[in-house]
Order: sequence, then structure tokens, then C-alpha cells
Amino acid sequence: MAVDERRRSADERFAFGENWLRYLDVVDERRIADATASLTAALEAGDLAGRTFLDVGCGSGLFSLAAHRLGAKVHSFDYDPASVAACEELRRRFAPHGDWTIERGSILDDDHMRRLGRFDVVYSWGVLHHTGEMWRAVDAAARLVAPGGALYIAIYNDQGLPSRLWWKVKHRYVRSGPLARGALLLSGGTYFGARRLVGRLAGEGDGGSPRARVRRRGMSARHDLVDWIGGFPFEVATPEQVFGHLRGRGFQLTFLRTCKGRLGCNEYVFAAPGGD
Repeated sequence: MAVDERRRSADERFAFGENWLRYLDVVDERRIADATASLTAALEAGDLAGRTFLDVGCGSGLFSLAAHRLGAKVHSFDYDPASVAACEELRRRFAPHGDWTIERGSILDDDHMRRLGRFDVVYSWGVLHHTGEMWRAVDAAARLVAPGGALYIAIYNDQGLPSRLWWKVKHRYVRSGPLARGALLLSGGTYFGARRLVGRLAGEGDGGSPRARVRRRGMSARHDLVDWIGGFPFEVATPEQVFGHLRGRGFQLTFLRTCKGRLGCNEYVFAAPGGD
């Protein structure tokens, strides 16, 4: 799985951007407000006025827009040209005159990353594990954080054998035609629906489910399903691995929200060394 995204062939990479372009059809003020609330909760900041915000792998641009609404100067980039187009369209609709730069770029392009400089907040939710070189991408993102700034990342939870099986599902999806992809999506939707039903019958509620986490962040369960089934490359890590990796580079954990050992992403906010 350690293959540079610039060299990975098109038939081994999920078309994230196409899915984000479709997601724009459901973006409204409620979803923007939900995304903004989740951002302020994790960063423990009521606003980002006077701060710079880098969105690594911006996707639809929803969280770039949230940061802009909170007063940040925003820079967004994504490897996928369709994601760049989605982000630009979202800016056109909701912040046409905002202090917000969008470009195409790869977190694995060392020269490009050096030219970007450093930012008060570096945000990358559910992106770095899709590059094909997750730990290298984590390190690259960490180097972009200004002294005392915040690194906000979300990484797929390592469930052991289930994660290995999901890797096979995703790999099959990106190498299949439309009919096989449709069958995988149908199977995936049925699987997750059954999990939610069992959870409700067991009295577990829905608060920790992938569907609830999607809703809390202003996302769309339908588009997230496509992203989940097809999202390849795909790597995972335990909370201990992420914590240990970044602590060894001087970062301090300030926020953690896990998926409680289940399927999904664990969220982390780290404070960069060098602050007052």
C-alpha cells in the first residue's frame, strides 16, 4: 500500500472528487452550521479570526468554508482536480469574495509543501490514509503547522482483520466496472443498515454510529457510503500509533474523539511544539 499517489495508476484510485461534486447538491446552511460547530468543538475555539487555516485534501471544501465563516484566512488544496472544482464551486456559492485560496496539490509533493509555508491550523479529515503513504503524509502535514499551532487530523481506525477485509473490498471496487460497483454499494448499504438496526434493538442508540458521525459533521450518509466503499488507497492506525508517532515529534494531544474501537475515523487535535 506504500505507493506514491503521483505514481498510482488511475484504476487503483477512487474518484473522490466526482463524489464531492455530487455532494454539493445537498450542501445548505444547516450542513455548513453543523460543520462549523464540529470544527469549533474540536479546536476549542469560538472563532479563528486572525489565524491561517490550511485544508489538506479539501474535498468538497465544506470545512474550508466553515473556517472562513469563523474568520480564518483559508488555503485549500487537493490532489483530485474534481475536488478542486467542487471546492471552487462551493466558494463561488457561499463566499465569492472571501480571503480563500484554492489550488491543486499533493501532500506528498515536498517541493510544493515547502513553498506553502506554515499555518496556525492544519486540517486534514479522513485524507492522509488515502494517499498511499499515510505516515509520510502525516509527517508532511505536521511540518506545515506553525509553532504553537494546531494539527487536526482524522485517521481510519485499525480494527485488525476487519480492516484488512475492507481493504480488499475497496481495492475490488476501484478495479471493477459499474455493475460490480453498484453491487458493492448495495451490499454495503445493506450491511450498515443491518448494523444500525441491531444497535437500536440492543439499546445502544445511534450516537456513536458512522451515520451519526456523518450527520454531526454536516456530511451526507449517501455520499459518505460511496466514499467508504470506494475509498482507496486505504490505510489504518490505532490511536496509540498516531499518538506515539506525533508525540515523538514534539506534538501534544489536546483533543481526541475515537470511534470506540468500531468502524470509522478517530479524530485528533495536536498542539505543535514551539508555542508560548
